[in-house]
Amino acid sequence: MKLVWSPESALKAYIDTVKSCEKFKESGVPELLSAMAAGWNTKLIVESWSYGGSIAASVGLAVAARNTGARHVCIVPDERSKAQYIKSLEEMGVSPPPEVVAGEAEAAVSRLAEVDFLVVDCKRKEFARVLRVAKVGPKGAVLACKNAWQRNFCGGFRWSVVLQRGVRVVRSVFLPVGKGLDIAYIGSSKSGSSSTPTPAPQLVAKGPSRWIKHIDQQSGEEHLFRE
Repeated sequence: MKLVWSPESALKAYIDTVKSCEKFKESGVPELLSAMAAGWNTKLIVESWSYGGSIAASVGLAVAARNTGARHVCIVPDERSKAQYIKSLEEMGVSPPPEVVAGEAEAAVSRLAEVDFLVVDCKRKEFARVLRVAKVGPKGAVLACKNAWQRNFCGGFRWSVVLQRGVRVVRSVFLPVGKGLDIAYIGSSKSGSSSTPTPAPQLVAKGPSRWIKHIDQQSGEEHLFRE
């Protein structure tokens, strides 16, 4: 088994997120994460959040979870962050809110099995440890670092260094959206099966706008989602 891309699911989540995030002056991160999470039909979406952070990406992930029927879990450091996270999502019309777990992110993520979409915030110092302990699903997984330009990583950040030994990075890409979005595609753990997930949507320039491009590997059709 492997991650299989669905342009229809991605487009629906993208459009729904655009509508849900109209009040935010974001640069495409919520829509992009939502489209990816829904397009790969993810079943366990995990994110980290802390008090004072932007809620836009969380809205996008909640939209994706609603579209795919995924379990959506947010890890926050304390009860104050938990209360603010739930309140902020309710104000955005997200109800019921995702599961919220207060406590150390590394310990909380290590207790979750078969994660297939994980978003960490590089402004939190433990983000690399969270990536290391994540137990990805048998179909593979998508790991994303938001605010990637703000990470302070000794010797430079490399996926092969921060992940557990044996976790195979099929492909990684850095996208200049928001404050930097670094994404890695983890191969299937099933031996003998195809290890390469469908290629990620790519951001391409088109005049002053940005577009998300996906090429269907079977039909050759090109799908463009405008940011």
